[in-house]
Amino acid sequence: MAAGGVHQLAQCITCHAWNADMSMVAICPNNSEVHIYKASASPEAVWERVYVLEKHEQLVTGIDWAPKSNRIVTCSHDRNSYVWSLEDGEWQPTLVILRLNRAATSVEWGPQENKFAVGSSAKTVCVCYYEEDNNWWVSKLIRKKHHSTITSVSWHPNNVLLATTSTDSKCRIFSAFIKGVDARKDGTTAFGDVKFGEELIQLDLACGWAFGVHWSPSGNSLAYVGHDSTIHFVTDVGPTPSARSISLRHLPLRDILFLSETRLVAGGFDCNPMLFASDKTGVWEFIAFLDEVKPPAEAKSDTLFAAAKGKFKWLGSELSEENAPTTTHENCITMIRSLVPFSERNSEKSIEVFSTSGLDGRIVIWDLNNSNKGWSKQWIPPVEEAKKVLERLKSCIKPEAVEEAVEKLKSSVLPQAEEAKKTLVRLKSSVIEYVEQVPQSSELHD
Repeated sequence: MAAGGVHQLAQCITCHAWNADMSMVAICPNNSEVHIYKASASPEAVWERVYVLEKHEQLVTGIDWAPKSNRIVTCSHDRNSYVWSLEDGEWQPTLVILRLNRAATSVEWGPQENKFAVGSSAKTVCVCYYEEDNNWWVSKLIRKKHHSTITSVSWHPNNVLLATTSTDSKCRIFSAFIKGVDARKDGTTAFGDVKFGEELIQLDLACGWAFGVHWSPSGNSLAYVGHDSTIHFVTDVGPTPSARSISLRHLPLRDILFLSETRLVAGGFDCNPMLFASDKTGVWEFIAFLDEVKPPAEAKSDTLFAAAKGKFKWLGSELSEENAPTTTHENCITMIRSLVPFSERNSEKSIEVFSTSGLDGRIVIWDLNNSNKGWSKQWIPPVEEAKKVLERLKSCIKPEAVEEAVEKLKSSVLPQAEEAKKTLVRLKSSVIEYVEQVPQSSELHD
């Protein structure tokens, strides 16, 4: 699937966020500023920068745009967070009291937009809310639970449970219930009645730094990634959850986005979004890369053999600047955002359009509806697909066909005939036996 639109906005983009109707996007161009562009998901659209927010003194590490209230929250290495409100055509900042002695690293609004969470390298999570009596944003701290820097935060749809990942390789779920801000009934969850700051689950599935935690639309599942090239899925989140981890052959991931309850897209150092899906039993599997990897251009060859050799040479060669295949993103993907307008969001409807930003300074629009592989329509579970492939193989490779090929080779005068005959005999004895046995093998169902 080719990317729907590519927009080069800076040399590097740290993070980005969309407004409610997807008409504007806020980005951090890897400095202390936040740039807001008038944007569109259309591939032909030209984006125009309309605002520059300048208040932070160091790198902005997190941006989130509240769709209902139209407020932007930012956090930075300067240990501060600001809530920006549009008044008379200008964005006005309000300082948030975080009480941090280390950098703020990530931020996200709660679903009800009456509070937001800020992760930090002070091993502390700040849950911030508006105090009307004093007309400012204050925070309550979740302390002494993490052992290292917090890399991401994510709110459960119930506006109470908060998931975090950190560089101590763990994912944790906390209660962020605040008396006087949340309704009393919201304090009752799958874990029973919970109090603020209570650690409900600690997941130790990764063997490296953990990143990119996100909840599914229903809140029944969550997923996160590890810097050891793993992705972890946790279902039936409650006192007795179940987990599945997938070890990848590829470079580590950095962020994920649930497209629906059964589909997820992830991106990272491979610079190519990866699609994952689960079957009816809840087993998650990697499906495919979404970007079309373009092989490097080869010089014209005089013979067909030389041309074929050159075409596939890059597949088995060591990568370099000259022969490396090209993807739409040229550096690590660091953030993935939904491109569904707020008025059209539905937990039962799958996300088909999303955006990615990366260290190459690009925002790329992806539309699964334009895929010629039908990923947005259906997905065949690996076991069922494997069975179909084996049945086709069983019907195509017959002993009679192999015997006929061997007889033809006996009359051949080619020097390679004897070796080819031996190869076909081995094919007859091994492949046919394999085809007969594999469909009954229990390993296929694992």
